[in-house]
Amino acid sequence: MTSPEPTPPEAPLRSRDELVAYLATGPKPPDAWRIGTEHEKFGFRLDDLRPPAWEGERGIGALLEGLTRYGWERVEEHGQVIALSKDAASVTLEPAGQLELSGAPLETIHDTCREVGSHLFELKTIADDLRLGFLGMGFQPKWARADMPWMPKDRYRIMRAYMPKVGGLGLDMMTRTCTVQVNLDFGSEADMVKKFRASLALQPIATALFADSPFTEGRPNGFLSYRSHIWTDTDPDRTGMLDFVFEDGFGFERYVDYMLDVPMYFVHRGGTYHDASGQSFRDFMEGRLPALPGELPTLTDWTDHMTTAFPEVRLKKFLEMRGADGGPWNRICALPAFWVGLLYDDASLDAAWDLVKDFTLAERHALRDGVPKHALKLPFRGGTVRDLALRALEISAAGLARRDRRNDQGQDECHFLDPLIEFAEANETPAERKLALYHGEWGGDIDRVFREFAY
Repeated sequence: MTSPEPTPPEAPLRSRDELVAYLATGPKPPDAWRIGTEHEKFGFRLDDLRPPAWEGERGIGALLEGLTRYGWERVEEHGQVIALSKDAASVTLEPAGQLELSGAPLETIHDTCREVGSHLFELKTIADDLRLGFLGMGFQPKWARADMPWMPKDRYRIMRAYMPKVGGLGLDMMTRTCTVQVNLDFGSEADMVKKFRASLALQPIATALFADSPFTEGRPNGFLSYRSHIWTDTDPDRTGMLDFVFEDGFGFERYVDYMLDVPMYFVHRGGTYHDASGQSFRDFMEGRLPALPGELPTLTDWTDHMTTAFPEVRLKKFLEMRGADGGPWNRICALPAFWVGLLYDDASLDAAWDLVKDFTLAERHALRDGVPKHALKLPFRGGTVRDLALRALEISAAGLARRDRRNDQGQDECHFLDPLIEFAEANETPAERKLALYHGEWGGDIDRVFREFAY
């Protein structure tokens, strides 16, 4: 067998223009637009409900090994499997072992739902053998931060040390939250700007519809999306509503300037993560990074750095919608349906922008800050967020109908919105329904959530 050719070293980046040029390669023609859905879930041991560590015959490492029987290939760090890859998809680990499927870029919501269903079948088959279960919610409902294990990934070691320096809830974000998000394409810089603005203004509506994190350590926490609240006290340098997106002249260059001012976490060199937490990518561009004096960044360093910002909508060579709590299978499919219907049809995108274009900065922040506690019932302009949600769902459904992407049974993609429409019409979030069970038939026993809502 011949040895693989060595990978040539990457050329160093020397100017801001190269960073802008990278983003400028993102636009695609509409027929090449795809849907990349990601979702996280909490693992638990069936006997005592505790989150599994990486180690051990029933650990997350063993689970990943078991999934290789379905053709997933191991990704290792220091000889330990810490992720899996297959085709254009991956299975990765969040800091406390929350398992994430990062789906392949697919053409339709039907394809996404098949992918999610296949993954959950594989996961349940292996998890049953290990006496493990998995739960989709936005926040760990039972266990304290000290009860959560840490996965053997060097980047998380660096983040774990840095988070308490910049916020009070960053370690909770790392260890006790789960989300579902979707990655979507744009056709031009102008199209990116319009989609970014509309989706950023509407992100609180998605947060309200998907609110499902009302418990902390076995008791109600006073929020409906505590996961969303946690982001308000994680790290102000890399989170939030990005007010500059709504300013005149916003585009790729302005986003690059934002990312250059986001403090770094690490630099990956020769299989080692070097701690650069709090240091400046601008200094890195000039060879003055304290962690690696004289070293210049590569494009891989820049793309790594872009993953360390966590705003409500994130720009790479596509846009990431980041506002939703994790949940069950049908809501995993509902999130991409919601955003595809709004953003992948020109008439719907126009209507979505018309809905939000006159929101003031103060109103956008009031929505963002209010929905974690009040969700659909948050007052807004003489009505409530429910009114915005119903209108957004109407716009999305019309966009999906015009897309007219049908499955083998002749169904278009509109039915994937059904769970969200039902929540909005009932004016009751998933969190409120769990709270009613907790105060009612569960008799305050949070353990019931693991039995009744596991995949």
